Amino acid sequence: MSRHQNSVCVYCGSRSGARPPYAEAARATGAMLAARDWRLVYGAGDVGLMGEVARAAQGAGGDTFGVIPIHLFQREVGKRDLSTFIVTENMHERKKVMYMNSDAIVVLPGGAGSLDELFEVLTWRQIGLHEKPIFLLNIDGYWDLLLGLVDHVIAEGFADASLRDYLVVVPDVSALESALSTAFG
Repeated sequence: MSRHQNSVCVYCGSRSGARPPYAEAARATGAMLAARDWRLVYGAGDVGLMGEVARAAQGAGGDTFGVIPIHLFQREVGKRDLSTFIVTENMHERKKVMYMNSDAIVVLPGGAGSLDELFEVLTWRQIGLHEKPIFLLNIDGYWDLLLGLVDHVIAEGFADASLRDYLVVVPDVSALESALSTAFG
C-alpha cells in the first residue's frame, strides 16, 4: 500500500505585488513544500506569485499540480511543465478541483481572486463542509486589515467567534512549515 502524499493548496496573486518580500515568501513556500515532499496544488499560472511558488517547487524537485480555466490560460500564462496540469472550463471548476486535491489551504498575498478562493473555503469550513486547515501567510502584515474585518464581522454579530479560529495566521514560511507539520501529524 502506498503512503498518502500530503497536498497543499496555495492561493496567491497572479501579480508579484508591490514589495519584494511577497515574492521571496512565495519562492520559500514552494521550496519548503518540495523539501517536505508535500505536493503543491495551485492555479497553474506562470506569472506573479503563482509562478514564483511553482518554479521554486519545481526547482527543488517537488510535485506540482496546477489547475487553470481555459479563459485565463493566456493571461496567467498556463504552466504546462507541471507534474499534473489540468485545464477547466471555468473558475468554479478550477476552485473545486484545487480544493478536492488538497489536504490544507495556504493563502499568500493576493488580490480579488485570492480573496474569493479564501472566502469560499472559509465559508465551507464555517458551515461544516470540511475540516481542512486554512493558513494565512501574513508576510509583513499583509493580511492584518482582512483579519480586522473578520473580527468586525464577528463583533457585529454576523458570524460566531469560531470563524476567526478557522484561520491560522503565520508570520513567515518557517512558522507555516511548523504549522503544516502539526496539521499533517
